[in-house]
Amino acid sequence: MPNNFKVVLFAPEIPGNTGSIGRTCVALDLELILIKPYGFEIDEKAVRRAGLDYWKHVQLREFESWEDFLMREKPAKKKLIFFENYGRNIHYDAPYQRDCYLIFGGETRGFPYEFESEYVDQTYRLPMFSQHIRSLNLSNVATTVAYECLRHL
Repeated sequence: MPNNFKVVLFAPEIPGNTGSIGRTCVALDLELILIKPYGFEIDEKAVRRAGLDYWKHVQLREFESWEDFLMREKPAKKKLIFFENYGRNIHYDAPYQRDCYLIFGGETRGFPYEFESEYVDQTYRLPMFSQHIRSLNLSNVATTVAYECLRHL
């Protein structure tokens, strides 16, 4: 059963994470959308290494900016689901649906400040209980969320 939701990385910075997320997308037959700027070159060996020999099977689309993504993709606002440490709600409660976009910010910068106000009600987080952890690894979060979305569908 092909899955209709998409994984979106906004300004990814670490090639290994992007490669690992691409591998998860191949496993779940999902499209991976990358929004520039990147912190690496997409053909970098580290991306391919993390994606192993699966990278050639990634259904990949790239956009020059967030505005380019919105203009060309024309997603319904309610289908945009953001994941960030400051999310008000837990990822279990996200409104997962067919054709939704699971959107993740850059590893060290997250999303631009404007996103916080415009999409605050659409931003979710994974629970963390230790005071010693500021964030989780992006590829782990993306994989967790993708499988949660699959479970809901």
